[in-house]
Amino acid sequence: MRLLEERIRKDGVVKEGQVLKVDSFINHQMDIHLFNEMGKEFKRLFADKNINKILTIEASGIGLACIIAQHFDVPVVFAKKAKSINLDGEMYCTKIESFTHKRVYDVIVSKKFLSEDDHVLIIDDFLANGCAVAGLVDLVRSAGATVEGVGIAVEKGFQQGGQLLRDKGLQVESLAIVESMNHETGEIVFREQ
Repeated sequence: MRLLEERIRKDGVVKEGQVLKVDSFINHQMDIHLFNEMGKEFKRLFADKNINKILTIEASGIGLACIIAQHFDVPVVFAKKAKSINLDGEMYCTKIESFTHKRVYDVIVSKKFLSEDDHVLIIDDFLANGCAVAGLVDLVRSAGATVEGVGIAVEKGFQQGGQLLRDKGLQVESLAIVESMNHETGEIVFREQ
């Protein structure tokens, strides 16, 4: 998606350690008009799928997932990284290692929001090692639901996550795939799609 690639080139910041900061428009401050265009593109990419639910993980995937859900006219469920006192009933639970935060989270979804009747599109802002998406796939399958696909805003193509997920037979659609980036020059190279 050229619009997203152009925005990453303009406002993205490459940091040491293979970190790409897009916090000015994706995951701290959110550009809703850009999200709307991304939603249109995901609707086009998954038009042949019978999606009745969007699943993401807190926190940075929630805003994007909500805008995308409007294009599918379906609800959003987000996996929580911590159990709170207002969560009741049975839960699906998995462990997810965060590339960005360098820690492992217990991630939960209430069983009342995910069932075998659901056809789920998983949405996330970033795909690096694929741990978050693999954990969400695990939650969906624990519920007996169907993973219809995975929509990613930005994929780090030079890391293994995308390939590992595709090798498992998942339809993974990333709107921008970064082939390489250089923190010294700020250069970002995108994969041709």
